Amino acid sequence: MSPDSPVNGDTRRRASMDTSAMQWTPSPSGSVWRKRLHMVGGAESGQVTSLVRYQPGASFPAHDHPEGEEILVLEGIFSDEHGDWHAGMHLLNPEGFRHAPRSQPGCLIFVKLRQYAGEGRVYRRTDVNRLDWRASGRPGVEQKVLYDEPGFADVTRLERWCPGAAPGPLSSPGGLELFVLEGALEEAGGRLATGAWLRIPAGDVLDARSPEGCVLYLKQGAVATLRRAGGDA
Repeated sequence: MSPDSPVNGDTRRRASMDTSAMQWTPSPSGSVWRKRLHMVGGAESGQVTSLVRYQPGASFPAHDHPEGEEILVLEGIFSDEHGDWHAGMHLLNPEGFRHAPRSQPGCLIFVKLRQYAGEGRVYRRTDVNRLDWRASGRPGVEQKVLYDEPGFADVTRLERWCPGAAPGPLSSPGGLELFVLEGALEEAGGRLATGAWLRIPAGDVLDARSPEGCVLYLKQGAVATLRRAGGDA
């Protein structure tokens, strides 16, 4: 398979990946490894969602981020010339951002590239650990809002589901995407445990329950804006 081959490139269909069962693949740096969850376009220039691991001392040369970048630091410390970002930091780098990323101790990050087009997005640094869990309006679910900016359709948050939570169907005109950070949930496609990724297209719904409880990264409203392999967004 070509390194530029699409990965889950048909955004009109549900897609899921169990990252715990995937192999790490090398990046050009040789010390940064990736698990591709979604990719449309070139391997180093396309629209991509990945789990990325930096070995201790790993670095990338300085580069631009057209259409922006989002990072959630899961383990270790991710650094660039703008700061050192520990586990629990959520970073939104808007259109035109440039940096030279590195990690002295090593790190694990969840990354989305070229999915934040539009002038006016604000450079943001959010320490998730400092946010309080708040009511979501859905039974058994609390949330921490990470990104909700006027003028843009995408909303990003963490959700914490209590054991036994079954909040009912969740729909989004623009689709939704989730990554399981802790615990597990169950839905029509089966069980999604820690490290699982799920993308639901516009017009579909998430109807899940969590017998043991879980913590999720969840983004709504952005799937409809993704590029599609062989077609437009």
